[in-house]
Amino acid sequence: MRIPRRRTPIWSSHSYGPLMLLICATYVIGTIANQRWTISLLLFAQIGTVWYALLVSRAHTSLRALAAVVFALSLIAGAWNFFVHGATLIGLVFFAGSMLYLVAPVSIAGDLGRRRHVDRELMLGALSTYLMLGMAFAFAYRCIAAFQPGPFYGSNGDGTMADSLFYSFVTLTTTGYGDLVPAGNPGRTLAVLEALLGQLFLVTAVAKVVNVWSPRGWRDKVHPPRMASSPQEETTVNSQPNSIEE
Repeated sequence: MRIPRRRTPIWSSHSYGPLMLLICATYVIGTIANQRWTISLLLFAQIGTVWYALLVSRAHTSLRALAAVVFALSLIAGAWNFFVHGATLIGLVFFAGSMLYLVAPVSIAGDLGRRRHVDRELMLGALSTYLMLGMAFAFAYRCIAAFQPGPFYGSNGDGTMADSLFYSFVTLTTTGYGDLVPAGNPGRTLAVLEALLGQLFLVTAVAKVVNVWSPRGWRDKVHPPRMASSPQEETTVNSQPNSIEE
């Protein structure tokens, strides 16, 4: 007899559901991060988000050690940003944020690869990885804007954190509105890399998971089980004489 698998509650500490909520909250904070203290707050929110991602994905020991180093550098950069102002420090803060969002998808991808069944948690984990890639590239754009001499978006200046988030997800999904464009390299090269990674991940991992996975009860509604024919119908069918070809 087949024993049904227990479903993880979507808001439990072992589910990717809270991680999706944390990513959305971090995105909202990023859209209003225009001052030094809000940027530090955004970095601290990232640390909590990545920490939970490593916890729920059961990260490997070596990856946890690497994340601990990034956490420590991020905390120092975020705290330092409260008291000292400068383009170099802002660039380091955004670099730490980008590294944080690159560590977490590696751990999540490893956890998804170990799962033997396609379920809701696998789908949420894949979507979380996709969203965190967009966040990582947004912080990378802000890091480049802080270090390069000219404006990142040309005539539009360096933009804000909200502009970089908008541009990153527009590039990740290859929507391409064209209102924000990097003025030169390495911004353009990074945008090409993000567009390629976004499409490869979307058409392989996410599309495959969504195609295979269906919530409980949907499959029976879409493909209802075939009703067995009644004995009277079987008798009627079997009693029909075979046609004789003349």
